[in-house]
Amino acid sequence: MAEARITPRSQDYSQWYQDVIQHAGLAEAAEVVRGCMVIKPHGYAIWEKMQADLDRRFKATGHQNAYFPMLIPLSFLAKEAAHVQGFAMEVAVVTHSGLKAVDGKLVVKNELEEPYVVRPTSETIIGHFFAKWIDSYRDLPLLINQWANVMRWELRTRLFLRTGEFLWQEGHTAHASHEEAKEEVSRMLDVYRDFAQEIMALPVIQGVKTANERFAGAVETQCIEAMMQDGKALQAGTSHDLGQNFGKAFDVTFQNTAGVREHVWQTSWGVSTRLVGAVVMAHSDDDGLVLPPKLAPIHVVIVPIYKTDAEKAQTVEAAHRIAKELRDDGLAVKVDDRENVRPGEKYYEWERKGVPVRVELGPRDLQSQTVMIKRRIAPIEPNGKPKKETLPMKDLGVSLGKVLDEFQAFLFQRALEFRQKNTITVDSWKDFTDVFTDQGSKFVFAHWDGTTATELAIKEATKATIRCIPLAGQGPAAEPGKCIKTGAPSAQRVLFAKNY
Repeated sequence: MAEARITPRSQDYSQWYQDVIQHAGLAEAAEVVRGCMVIKPHGYAIWEKMQADLDRRFKATGHQNAYFPMLIPLSFLAKEAAHVQGFAMEVAVVTHSGLKAVDGKLVVKNELEEPYVVRPTSETIIGHFFAKWIDSYRDLPLLINQWANVMRWELRTRLFLRTGEFLWQEGHTAHASHEEAKEEVSRMLDVYRDFAQEIMALPVIQGVKTANERFAGAVETQCIEAMMQDGKALQAGTSHDLGQNFGKAFDVTFQNTAGVREHVWQTSWGVSTRLVGAVVMAHSDDDGLVLPPKLAPIHVVIVPIYKTDAEKAQTVEAAHRIAKELRDDGLAVKVDDRENVRPGEKYYEWERKGVPVRVELGPRDLQSQTVMIKRRIAPIEPNGKPKKETLPMKDLGVSLGKVLDEFQAFLFQRALEFRQKNTITVDSWKDFTDVFTDQGSKFVFAHWDGTTATELAIKEATKATIRCIPLAGQGPAAEPGKCIKTGAPSAQRVLFAKNY
């Protein structure tokens, strides 16, 4: 029976995404727990690489890791009005503890004195502890990061992009001045930008969210937005200026240098496992997963090729020897020496899993002291077949390192050129609506009158949202104009797109 193929992107982009995840073995729906997912080893290994690189960057900017309870007293959420309003419909609430058997059935036993909310985000409980830890300006800035899981009761779910439970990091900081807090917001947004572009090979646009789109309880939210292969945007990271809102709600105060007590200025910022989904949608193709080498759990797979037992012994031994040498050079290597699986089947499997480079090793290669390699995305030969390259075994780790660096740069450049090709500037409502057809989306820079009413009217008419008000240098130069919907004055163009 032939193995099911991946649905082409052009046929059904949503199904293609699900198929790539399934064929690559990244995750599957946890059907016994509504809206949640099981992250399988290959998918979790990608998240671990993201986590390790981000953690290094956070610590380099002075942040320390901590951990706070998953259960938050319901009364904590109520202390910050905008915050509770923003999350009220998404929270899961624990109201009872314990079980007992009644007539052979398990029933809940004890009602809690106060319900707990399963963490949708941690500003409130961290605010409570900041109030205990901070007393003087000498205690500031307080720079904390938490790696955790969170729960948001989503109605529509999609693996990695939007699930009931997901993994993330959330940074929380407290400062003596608003200026210092704003510098932190910008600094961490730059960290996310650098990570996305250097590690994920994902070009992003930095900007500020509108009042309607900002984080519940924040004074300002900054973000990075990335384009997926269907032209839609994906919010790949956010950094929030919380002002003194949570400081006042939880009475987080400090004695300043003049001896006067005042409330701290706070920030929070985070990215989640949705970044795995971003990598899938930004780089993969109809043959399966494509991974930037800096995120690939396996950089190189070596496939021994042989016909006789003598050739088998010779090539398998050489494959493992070469693999050890490559590991010594810092590469993650897999030798696929499974028996009763044809080389073509192995090629197909590792392509679907996104391994950046395949090495083929046969008796002739051993004689010539060379190997045949194929990049996950290779140039096409005149005969229609992907190009294979021959590399000498001597200093193979150095040669493959250069190939991997080239592939990383290629993926970023390809994604950047795709975004540039699908980014336009419009000045009329007709031109705007022509872009956002039932299926279509691009990045569109257009004027907006700055009102929430117009923002919502545009979304209602086209399903396009304001992804951000671009920061300087992230979009067209600021210039006055007229709103595409109302004709009212506008100070600068903003970024519109359909989004995930």
